[in-house]
Amino acid sequence: MVVSCGEVWREISNYLDGEVDPALRAAMEEHFRGCTHCTAVLDGMRNVIQLYGDERMVEVPLGFSHRLQRRLEDNMAPARRTFLGWVVAAAATVLVAGSFELARSSVSGRPELRSDHARPGNGVPPEMMVVVATDGKTFHVPGCPFIHDKARLQTITAREAMREGYAPCVRCMKKYLSA
Repeated sequence: MVVSCGEVWREISNYLDGEVDPALRAAMEEHFRGCTHCTAVLDGMRNVIQLYGDERMVEVPLGFSHRLQRRLEDNMAPARRTFLGWVVAAAATVLVAGSFELARSSVSGRPELRSDHARPGNGVPPEMMVVVATDGKTFHVPGCPFIHDKARLQTITAREAMREGYAPCVRCMKKYLSA
């Protein structure tokens, strides 16, 4: 396996962490033996890790953490947790949750139509027998001259057709189309 400099650079962190598979590790080590640039990058990465891993690199003065904590607490705005604030938050939560539930219930009651341009049927008798093409998007009255795929026809009830997302044919079922 031969690796390029770009592949070495992408995987160098994983290489240093010991998280590359043995074949890639062997290929990278072979690459390091022949590429001085990648070897320099590897050595630089090791130096950075060693420097940042040494806790003596950045020493903070005695008492610094206590002063920092106190200053952060002083700069934070006081929390205003009044009864009215809790009531407003609860009312907003109920309002948002109710809106989601209302939207979900109104959407889930109507099946998604197979065509983005179709209009849903309105007042179609549910037990009426209609004809659909299995790969089609509309349902028709039997004998409609506008049925396109006559090889794959299926007769089902209008209820079943609407549940499966078929829309009424705009020509033979126009009296049932929603405005």
